[in-house]
Amino acid sequence: MSAPLLAVALSLVSAAAYAAAAVAQERLAARVAGTGRRMLRLLASGAWWASVGLNAAAALLHVAALKYGPLTLVQPLGALTLVAAVPLGARLAGRRVTRLEWRGTGLTLIGLGALLLTATGPAPDDVLSLPEAVTVAAVTAAVIGLLSRPGTRPGLRHATASGFASGVASALTQTVTVAATDRSGPLLSAQVVVVALLVAAFAVGGLLLSQTAYRGGLGAPLAVVTLANPVAAAAIGVALLGERLRGGAGGVCAAVVGALVASYGVVLLSRSSRLAPAAAAPSASGTLASIPGQPGAAPAERTVPARSC
Repeated sequence: MSAPLLAVALSLVSAAAYAAAAVAQERLAARVAGTGRRMLRLLASGAWWASVGLNAAAALLHVAALKYGPLTLVQPLGALTLVAAVPLGARLAGRRVTRLEWRGTGLTLIGLGALLLTATGPAPDDVLSLPEAVTVAAVTAAVIGLLSRPGTRPGLRHATASGFASGVASALTQTVTVAATDRSGPLLSAQVVVVALLVAAFAVGGLLLSQTAYRGGLGAPLAVVTLANPVAAAAIGVALLGERLRGGAGGVCAAVVGALVASYGVVLLSRSSRLAPAAAAPSASGTLASIPGQPGAAPAERTVPARSC
């Protein structure tokens, strides 16, 4: 199997695992909602730990995909977590998948298909140098600071900042993965250690920013997070890692159209969490809100019906 196909396969399995873990954690969180010592009850649940294991496995698969595929290919496939989570959550909630959800799913898949045709490339062999990684981190931190400056209302600005943080974290993760597996150098070089610390900082920052963003509602912020993530990662891939789209100008146009179609599909999927039948609304919104490990995802504890990553 070629490197791009392996990256796609790993991304698909990763998205399915993320979705299954999200739905499982949402249902467990809803089951103990309103009870005392909620976190202790979750920690004592074998099903909860199984969902944590699924989430960890999904994260490892995502890292492996970044080893074999370019950022412009792997990152957009993260939207498939939403595609899988919405119908799965509806099924387990005992309701039909709505027409709006099917539309969102179909448009997302069509858009991603166009991106796959243009974004395929060889396994990544270039990485960010330490100065490049530090510069990217500094610029991203400055942008995040502007978007989430004190006094701004939580919402789309924080969601954009969360998506940028998570996208940069994935780009830096690819550098760590490729550099650490390069047998020509030491396993724990200064580059690997420093960039790994930056990955941890941006991953945690993205999670906290998403939690702030969703205080004002789920639908629009979730869509912004899901879309800002691959934009940030792809920008780094194209500008600094030499990644290119196939097909010249036509390929670029196809990629832009595909991205727009997939973006609209993601927006429809995020809206579906607010338009689902009232009896099923907690599960639908919780499913989307509790995609742990995915960029911009909020913790599972926020998925109880009383609240709206």
